[in-house]
Amino acid sequence: MEKPKIAQLKPILETVAPGTYYWCACGLSKNQPYCDGSHKGTNFVPTQVEIEKERKVLWCACKYSEKNPFCDGAHSRLPRE
Repeated sequence: MEKPKIAQLKPILETVAPGTYYWCACGLSKNQPYCDGSHKGTNFVPTQVEIEKERKVLWCACKYSEKNPFCDGAHSRLPRE
């Protein structure tokens, strides 16, 4: 199985409006944390997220959270280069 590219080793904090979002699961998107189609040709697919009311979100950017698309602190356990 392919491993995702780590976009960054910290979450992305945003206040998001209600709506549908597509979280980048591959780590290749230039529009982190959102999918821009860069996963084409890989086994990855974006995760669809429905936000029902405006709120702050900690998007996972390391791509290794067990609560994807949201941060669970997995980035703190990954090797630093």
